[in-house]
Amino acid sequence: MNKTKYIHQKGLFAGMCFTFLFAIAGYSLSFVPGFDRLGPLASAILLAIIFRQIFGYPELFRKGITFSSKYLLRFAIILYGLKLNIDVILQEGVDLLVKGLVIIVLAISLTLIFAKLFKANTNISLLLGIGTGVCGAAAIAATAPIIKSKDEDTAISVGIIALVGTIFSIIYALILPFLPISNDQYGIWSGLSLHELAHVALAAEPAGEEALAIALLAKLGRVFLLVPLCFILILWVKNRKNVDNGNRSQVTFPWFLIGFIGMSLFGSYVLGRHIPMSQNLMDGISLITTFILTSAMVGLGLNVSLKDVKEKALRPLLAMLITSVIVSVLMFWIAGI
Repeated sequence: MNKTKYIHQKGLFAGMCFTFLFAIAGYSLSFVPGFDRLGPLASAILLAIIFRQIFGYPELFRKGITFSSKYLLRFAIILYGLKLNIDVILQEGVDLLVKGLVIIVLAISLTLIFAKLFKANTNISLLLGIGTGVCGAAAIAATAPIIKSKDEDTAISVGIIALVGTIFSIIYALILPFLPISNDQYGIWSGLSLHELAHVALAAEPAGEEALAIALLAKLGRVFLLVPLCFILILWVKNRKNVDNGNRSQVTFPWFLIGFIGMSLFGSYVLGRHIPMSQNLMDGISLITTFILTSAMVGLGLNVSLKDVKEKALRPLLAMLITSVIVSVLMFWIAGI
């Protein structure tokens, strides 16, 4: 092995370890009261952003950090497919699937409309609309490479979606005793309107196991729709004309989506049916998936410069907040019918 290759591999490994350390720190911070509402992803990104502002970007680890933010991110999305039980959705959640489709179209459209009114950053607004409509950080992470989002914009979007989703889920849990709907209806409302799986679980758990089950089913229907949404985005980017030279923009096919679909099919029709899997093992895989995704988010967070955040983030945040309120109110009415 020549010296140049050795140095490259050493830098790659060291950079990956660097993101792993931040991921561990993010997990640790997520157990602290207050931060436990944000979760490990947002906590790790916050630590990475603070590190960048104080110490600058760690150039020594750039190769490994870039590897984490690109390739580990895709690997985490592939593993995330195991969370999606296609069989259950198609058998029991077709009605919720249709409602989920309405939510996704509504969330993306409204966010972009408000973003245009507020003259907000279009890229961040699109990511926030996708995160609001589909499944939060995971949807943002899956679609960011397709629309060629900058790492900084992706990290800002993930941070915003985690914060807003957490606030909404806490509000849901607090007002639950005063709502004029049944626990099952509350579960449907939570699953159809909240941003991430974790937010849905946080909000629906106080309503009981049945409410939590139907809430997660409603949410997983929206996760299922991430796949067709990604293909629609691929076509949109591919056919979007370059303003400067009139040529069509090129887009690399996100092959990790095939892995996501494959893992979804494997988890839905093989695991549990032909290959026995204990719940502890499934929980372990879920933990590993979240850890890998958290490590990838560290790489994104290290690319955030706070000098640009105020200008870039506040207006998209406002557009997303208004959209989230509209979606929540509309889904509350639908769930109560």
